[in-house]
Amino acid sequence: MTHPQSPTSADIGIIGLGVMGANLGLNIAEQGFNVAGYDRNPEKGARLTQMAQKQLAEDAPMEAYHDIQPFIASLRQPRLILLLVPAGDPVDGVIQDLSPDLEQGTILIDGGNSHFRDTDRRIQTLAQQNVHFVGMGVSGGEAGARHGPSMMPGGDSTAWERLRPMLEAAAAKVGEEPCVDWLGRGSAGHYVKMVHNGIEYSLMQLISESYDLMYRGLGLSHEKMHPIYESWAQGPMGGFLLEITADILLQRDPLGEGYLLDNILDTAHQKGTGQWTSQESFTLQTPTPLIDIAVTQRVLSAIKAQRQQASQLLKGPSEMMPVHREAFLTQLGNALQMAMQLTYAQGMHLLQVANQHYDYHLSLETVTRIWRGGCIIRSQLLEQLRAVYQRDPSLINPILDTTYAATIAQNHADLREVVCAASYWGIPAPGLMTALSYYDSYRGAWLPANLLQAQRDYFGGHTFQRTDREGNFHVEWSKNK
Repeated sequence: MTHPQSPTSADIGIIGLGVMGANLGLNIAEQGFNVAGYDRNPEKGARLTQMAQKQLAEDAPMEAYHDIQPFIASLRQPRLILLLVPAGDPVDGVIQDLSPDLEQGTILIDGGNSHFRDTDRRIQTLAQQNVHFVGMGVSGGEAGARHGPSMMPGGDSTAWERLRPMLEAAAAKVGEEPCVDWLGRGSAGHYVKMVHNGIEYSLMQLISESYDLMYRGLGLSHEKMHPIYESWAQGPMGGFLLEITADILLQRDPLGEGYLLDNILDTAHQKGTGQWTSQESFTLQTPTPLIDIAVTQRVLSAIKAQRQQASQLLKGPSEMMPVHREAFLTQLGNALQMAMQLTYAQGMHLLQVANQHYDYHLSLETVTRIWRGGCIIRSQLLEQLRAVYQRDPSLINPILDTTYAATIAQNHADLREVVCAASYWGIPAPGLMTALSYYDSYRGAWLPANLLQAQRDYFGGHTFQRTDREGNFHVEWSKNK
């Protein structure tokens, strides 16, 4: 439980005692570290005190403050401060408030979902004060923060020696391996977390499409779908998102009749990290279409009034194409696994390109290792990816690994069948369709981009390249009509 600490006795101070800050603070205190928490809202501090009294032993000291100066004074020097506040201006505001107390050697960690460019700016600014700034992605939600998240720190490497014992103790474990490691220079930690979230968007979209195909396509009940997701969760693509989907299907509505899922509005919200990933993929000319389409579908879901209007105007199929249910379910599971593998591959492709572009010094084997536990996208599929980077740490895209490619290619026929059924049924499956298009495009030794080059030269004189000789060429196309 909490009790007064002696002055300057706290090993770490946490600013922001919301869901993540409070639970990560309890986790760290439970590992034997003295924790001080600060939030300007006294109610959050009081709530943390109550949680600590119920959950922590007497010898796990944790103190909550709502005045900044006593909080600062409670931290042993050089101070170690973890920020868990909303990204953007709130982070800069807290740094500004702390500025008078940021003495040389202070370690300041941003544990929120900050944009990586903001992190780079803060690293450079605070380095002028000899303050070590760390951008650290944290994944796992409320339960992960409390019992073991995956953490992705990067930035000023001089901070790692002090951070390591605390973060390794608090992190999720897979076997004896903690799901945290130093990822690299600059904004490496927040960049990896951004891509993690982009992958998360895509996996959630793909699972939602599989649910729709079973629910509306096959007419399966929640009771019928539940064991299917349980089986998938225990199989080769098993992971957190499939596990919680199985749980969600059987959750009864506490405020009404039937299952809660049937009474949840079909509009999805987002905080922007998936969008950032898509924007980065275009900036670095690295395709992540499965992430892009997942972002688009959330936007489409939000314009429900327009969708309802369009549903009265636009026609769909009048009949459902019959399928053999058990065979289709096998195909659907294989299609989902293949699309998930392609999602992870696209995320790793972007990370490898970013690693070269930003000189992060990332190890993608390390990234896959720390994603195996604690985080939202943890999955058995990450073991395959880890093996890829153990074989070739610099591989640009894991699809180019012979073993990984074979595990993907073995399911392409089933993905085609599922996409075909979705099309005939008029049930949108843009993630699965995009997975197939990406697969066929990436394996395409020839694509119709020759016509694109010709069109650009025709209307804009942008020139084109030839297959039979070097150089750039231009033709007066209008003379050849």
